[in-house]
Amino acid sequence: MIGATEIILISAVILLIFGGKKLPELMKGMGKGVKSFKEGINEPSEEEMNRRVEEEVQRRADAEAKGLKKEAKENIDRRE
Repeated sequence: MIGATEIILISAVILLIFGGKKLPELMKGMGKGVKSFKEGINEPSEEEMNRRVEEEVQRRADAEAKGLKKEAKENIDRRE
């Protein structure tokens, strides 16, 4: 883990390299990058969404087939 001393040292080096005028711009870009990264982690991929849709379609088809089988069996029982 990085301690407070390391963070201060790294910040000082960054300040020396980029200067005071570029630092806010640099931090803004880093913030946007981190935000985009977090959103990317939390959002399911297109592949994951397709898999979920296929699973839901299959689940509904199975439920519909089960209902039709039950209805057919009831109709057969009534005829007998």
